[in-house]
Amino acid sequence: MPRPSILIIEDEEDIVALLRYNLEQERFQVRTATSGEAGLDLTRSHPPSLILLDLALPGIQGLEVCRILRTRPETARVPIIMLTAKGEESDIVVGLELGADDYVRKPFKVRELLARVRAVLRRNTGKAEEPAGGESIRVGPLTLDSRAYEARLEGAPLDLTRAEFRLLRSLAANPGRVLTRERLVGEITEGSVFIIDRNVDVHIRALRRKLGPAREMIATVRGVGYKLREN
Repeated sequence: MPRPSILIIEDEEDIVALLRYNLEQERFQVRTATSGEAGLDLTRSHPPSLILLDLALPGIQGLEVCRILRTRPETARVPIIMLTAKGEESDIVVGLELGADDYVRKPFKVRELLARVRAVLRRNTGKAEEPAGGESIRVGPLTLDSRAYEARLEGAPLDLTRAEFRLLRSLAANPGRVLTRERLVGEITEGSVFIIDRNVDVHIRALRRKLGPAREMIATVRGVGYKLREN
């Protein structure tokens, strides 16, 4: 079985060396790029299993790199973990909206970063993604296929990130029931990483935008969380 490959897009040499050493100790294949342009070029020739993406890059900034990666077929579903500085919370929110899977703040503990890499890769394998209730969920005009990881609205495909799909699937599996933000954080991350409650709101906002006229299916219950209306 081939070893998972990690692409590090980071311009700080000390961080690159630290990440490379520890990832290779965990038997990951590692490639590195010190600019957004170089990282994008590498993903064309060698699409990785996961990308560690610094947001503060020379040239093309990390958020723009994330946006471009999500528009390319070869990297549209490659997991992205953002590496962020302490004061970049607004950038974190934007990155999650663009389709990043998780983030790690600098300075980070190597053990924590490795745990997040393994958790995101595990979630991306597919088997753990299927809910106990079966492969398909139908609620009103929505159909979700967990095995294919596809969502459709009145037969038309919805272009969702993995986090958005997991969130919508959780709501659709419990129609009419209010799910707390804490519960939804757990559903999105499977309890393996820390994501602030505010980021659930970010994903909900993105979901509503993609649902268009059906956006009212997702109802806000103030002070508690969200629910999916069946009608």
